[in-house]
Amino acid sequence: MIVTPESLSDTPEDAMPQLNDLLHSISLTGGVFLDAEFSAPWCVSAKIGPEDCATFGPLPGSIIAFHYVHEGQLCVTMEGQAPVAIAAGEIVLLPRNDHHHLANGSEVTAVSADDLMEPGAEGALARIRHGGGGELTRIICGFLGSEHTSSPLLMLLPPIMKLAVPEGAWANWFDSSFKLAAQHSATGATGHSTTLVKISEILFLAAIHRYLEEFAPPESGRVAGIDDPKICRALGLLQERMRHRWTADELARAVGMSRSAFAERFARVVGEPPMRYLTRLRLHAAARRLRQTKDSLARIAFDIGYESEAAFSRAFKREFGDPPASWRDNGAGGGGTSRRIVKTGS
Repeated sequence: MIVTPESLSDTPEDAMPQLNDLLHSISLTGGVFLDAEFSAPWCVSAKIGPEDCATFGPLPGSIIAFHYVHEGQLCVTMEGQAPVAIAAGEIVLLPRNDHHHLANGSEVTAVSADDLMEPGAEGALARIRHGGGGELTRIICGFLGSEHTSSPLLMLLPPIMKLAVPEGAWANWFDSSFKLAAQHSATGATGHSTTLVKISEILFLAAIHRYLEEFAPPESGRVAGIDDPKICRALGLLQERMRHRWTADELARAVGMSRSAFAERFARVVGEPPMRYLTRLRLHAAARRLRQTKDSLARIAFDIGYESEAAFSRAFKREFGDPPASWRDNGAGGGGTSRRIVKTGS
């Protein structure tokens, strides 16, 4: 996912007004608080706390953590998630600010980032200088903040998202904007808030755009679902607890609706019944795993909520036309296009 306004122009036309409305309703703020330099081997555990946001005004109700790698590389790990490699020029976004580990890939004991953090000299950014003296990785750490304490939209996003900044002018803009905003934030200079808000908005829109492109099943009314608080909450629960044995009754209760009203509303907004959507959500998650990892079929089947590899294989073949093993062997099905055509809701 490339983070530029040009990339956002690929978003379906009917989505852009809703995304803009979402942006205004969430009222994003942002801050940059840490300049970190690590030398291999190294590993730190991290989670942004309220104290990291305190100098940027009122504490946000919810925090989206991010790390921008401007030199070197690192790997992000989180309980229950596959490791994600981040290279220079890429940003890792953690929509729910979950506890995570950053490392250069070596198996070394993690050290708490809080224990390593040192106040910057004369009001500069806090600093970390840590590691074994090998290859360098430099990152800038910050957050996006929202006044809302619990946003269904944030639940809709996966726990870890990698966003790439392209080469050329936009890479220079992001790099210089991060560094300038960081410098201004640390010294209390005026004018940094506008830059930080703009960066926050672009990162957030890029995250939503990537969700629409990669994480939601195709041909669904996913954009309309984002714009409906009840349905957005349901979509978020299905995304977050994909392996859970959901029923329409349980999902309806979770969002505070009757089963009949929820089923009608979900089908009208999303374009298909909730359990059918969940099935396709699971299968498209499996397709990403088949394409991006060497995990066994049994492992993937279990992780997405199937009790047996055979049941998973049958469902996958109905969705994609080939069993998962053949689909993977044939080059991931030419990109993982679903055979299903589902009418979208209006």
